[in-house]
Amino acid sequence: MANGAGAVRGRRASWGRRLVVGIPAAWLLVFFLLPFLIVLRISLLASDGVQLGSLFEQVDGHWRFAGQLQSYALLLQDSLYLSTYGHSLLYAAITTVACLAIGYPFAYFMARAAAGLQPLLLMGVMLPFWTSFLLRVYAWKGLLDAQTGWVGQALVGLGVDRLLFALGMIPADGQLMYSPFSLVLGMVYTYLPFMVLPLYATLSKMDLRLLEAAQDLGATAWQAFWRVTVPLSRSGIAAGAMLVFIPCVGEYVIPELLGGPETLMIGRVLWDEFFANNDWPVAGAVAVVMVLLILLPMALLNRSQEAEAKEARR
Repeated sequence: MANGAGAVRGRRASWGRRLVVGIPAAWLLVFFLLPFLIVLRISLLASDGVQLGSLFEQVDGHWRFAGQLQSYALLLQDSLYLSTYGHSLLYAAITTVACLAIGYPFAYFMARAAAGLQPLLLMGVMLPFWTSFLLRVYAWKGLLDAQTGWVGQALVGLGVDRLLFALGMIPADGQLMYSPFSLVLGMVYTYLPFMVLPLYATLSKMDLRLLEAAQDLGATAWQAFWRVTVPLSRSGIAAGAMLVFIPCVGEYVIPELLGGPETLMIGRVLWDEFFANNDWPVAGAVAVVMVLLILLPMALLNRSQEAEAKEARR
């Protein structure tokens, strides 16, 4: 009887594990892999501007591959696509670094704040999500106006615009909008909570006795921070960086509203190819390459984390 009951429990546990793994796998299959394969297929088709061709065709009773790689060749030959990919990766990286520089101290303060104050600080981080993303981004157009916006007036009054112009982040003194500065500012403002939340979740679970042990061994507060706190929060840093970097690469709304001609990013090019030029194969190729550019750093990150986990087990 006992063995039979144990076997039943084992089967239930096995089915439970399969269900837990199967539901996310099915979700990824339906909402990521299948759409990606459809876009990949479109990128390989020939187009006459009105109608898409077939991926396979029958010739003399035999099926042969009728796809083409011209769309991918165009991406490598046209400097427009190469520059927009470069701009997208560059601005996404700058936004990620800026969010980390701003978000880490705030997350650290939240994790060390009094227990009664932490929910209030957490609510402050999540409060922007209660307002429409589009409205929040559009509001910066008024705020950064050098004539009427109080943020723009303050930056011009303090002479920050001259520094930004010297750094090449704005096209002229007082012209804060439609520039790399306004683009990065909008993306940092929008995606900062995605950096703060995983950092806070990691730092709030850290054992503070490790810091006390480091100080007992003669480490200064700065040394304890770099040698204890930062390494232990590496998983939060990686999670926050991915949550910021990945959507920034394909961002469309913020560059459209706050960016200028010199801040053209791949999201806008993708929109133009699909809906303005009606060139679906090229648009599909642009989307496929963008997904691959995003998956590559994620694969490298997972590989490094697996290596670290193996080292820790040893």
